[in-house]
Amino acid sequence: MPESARDRFDVIPHAQGRVGAHRAENPGMHGWFVLLWAAVATAVLIAVGIFAAMLAMGRISFDQATPMPTATHSPTVAPPALDTSYAVFVLNATGVNGLAATTRDTIVNAGFAAGAVVAGDADSTDFPTTTVYYKTDADKTAAEALAHLIGATKVALSDRYGDDVVPGQKQLTVVLGHDLAKDAPTTEPTPADGGGDTSGDGSAG
Repeated sequence: MPESARDRFDVIPHAQGRVGAHRAENPGMHGWFVLLWAAVATAVLIAVGIFAAMLAMGRISFDQATPMPTATHSPTVAPPALDTSYAVFVLNATGVNGLAATTRDTIVNAGFAAGAVVAGDADSTDFPTTTVYYKTDADKTAAEALAHLIGATKVALSDRYGDDVVPGQKQLTVVLGHDLAKDAPTTEPTPADGGGDTSGDGSAG
């Protein structure tokens, strides 16, 4: 069979390369994707590290129990020292029998001179709050110490009471009120010493 003549379709160029609509990958997009994930991973690691550090330092706790309160101790203030150089006039203003005598015994047993502590009855019997009266500002500390001894909570400045017990001697006057009457004895007590009852009845009231 005779060979046909060659035409332009039989000629194939050898250096033509790839032919078609194929697109090459963009290398820039791949790099940004890697950087984004690296940034996210770094942020997560930093957050985990901060959380772990705060947990270790006790800044964060999963224990919901109520913390125990810390006990506080208030300093105890010592009462002033008794000054037994004073004379003491004890007046019962409650009408409760034996209250003045019992108070007198307490004062004498604390070191006051028996002859300088006198018990008697006040003009009234409805005095509410036991009060230790002192005559000058210099006597206030002694009055506070005496009030602490007998369980009174009130002291007051007054010149109503003077040398009722021993002339010329400094004096404190106790007027017993109903705040102490609840602790009064039911029977007449025995006086500590009746030698100083210049009011005429050391066990009165």
